[in-house]
Amino acid sequence: MKTLSILGSTGSIGKNVLEVIRLNKDYFKIFALSCYKNVELLKLQCLEFNPEFAVVSSFDDANSLKESFKNKIKTKILFEKGSYSYIASHEKVTHVVAAITGFAGLQSTFDAAKAGKEILLANKESMVMAGPLILSEVARNKSKIIPIDSEHNAIFQILNVVNERKSEIERIILTASGGPFLNYPINKIADVTVEEALNHPNWKMGDKITIDSATMMNKGLEVIEAYYLFNQPKSKIDIIIHPQSIVHSLVEFIDGSLLSQLGFSDMKIPISFSLGYPERIISGLGGINLSKIKSLTFYEPDFNKFPCLKLCYDVLDKDLAYSIILNLSNEIAVEAFLKKQIKFNQIFQMVDSSLNKIKTKKISNIDEVFVFSNQVVNETKNLLLKL
Repeated sequence: MKTLSILGSTGSIGKNVLEVIRLNKDYFKIFALSCYKNVELLKLQCLEFNPEFAVVSSFDDANSLKESFKNKIKTKILFEKGSYSYIASHEKVTHVVAAITGFAGLQSTFDAAKAGKEILLANKESMVMAGPLILSEVARNKSKIIPIDSEHNAIFQILNVVNERKSEIERIILTASGGPFLNYPINKIADVTVEEALNHPNWKMGDKITIDSATMMNKGLEVIEAYYLFNQPKSKIDIIIHPQSIVHSLVEFIDGSLLSQLGFSDMKIPISFSLGYPERIISGLGGINLSKIKSLTFYEPDFNKFPCLKLCYDVLDKDLAYSIILNLSNEIAVEAFLKKQIKFNQIFQMVDSSLNKIKTKKISNIDEVFVFSNQVVNETKNLLLKL
């Protein structure tokens, strides 16, 4: 039986993880659940799964949960600094679902690797900001990373089928839906609304990742994640637009063979693979009736319409500090857009400006990542004031 800590159990990924677990209860024990703000949902999850620990972000939320659990369950409530890392590295835990969005999930993901856990990774930002450092801990402590993102999960599945003969890989191809603005004229994108940007045609996701999909920054971040996870040069990592979201990435080999993984655009499929690995478990979804699919189409990405893509490729030629700037400035810009403080096209402008204006430094360890991150956050917020 696998013993899980789910970091971010109330988010989109966390909720889907629990849906899959409900269908496969004999395989899993929930050791810990956690949230940031959605305490009411966390309460319901704890009452159902009775974990040993629940982690929240404030003293008031902890007291609220304790009152709710009185005489019902014995779940211990944590809120102190380091609590997320505590449940990620606890000796009883075998598997950690790293599903906290953005920079906030980095420390706990790193500590899970340091503790030798099997990491089911849905927090691509951790790899973007500290990929070499995390992989070093994974190797040192015999940890393992299984990517949950549908594209990287597809690549992981394909490479397992061919016994991971990475020397035979010609290129990795990440598919992208193109988001809600695939067919928008480039001169109209600047004025799109928050509501339009959140209206993704295929996937149901959290707000931040949905905006990243609309700018295609998300796909660029996935390029960086693939660069580290699969140890391939950026020249061998391509993007192809596939609006139907049926083909979840492809791998081309040196003999001209092209292998892909297909499935519905539902995160429960890659989640069930990650949870069950190396076995397969049920996801609650059926297969695709290929005879009912009218067409599968593919297009080259438009780097002029979606300039965030180029930024992500560019930072791979530079020191890790540039990836940290890229990720954090994007998080701040997306938050500002969601609050309607900036226009859609200013997300790119903010990230580009931060990359050009913030002085970088050599990053050698995880502590330096956090010190530099504080600098980046402060300087990016100052740049935001000047827009």
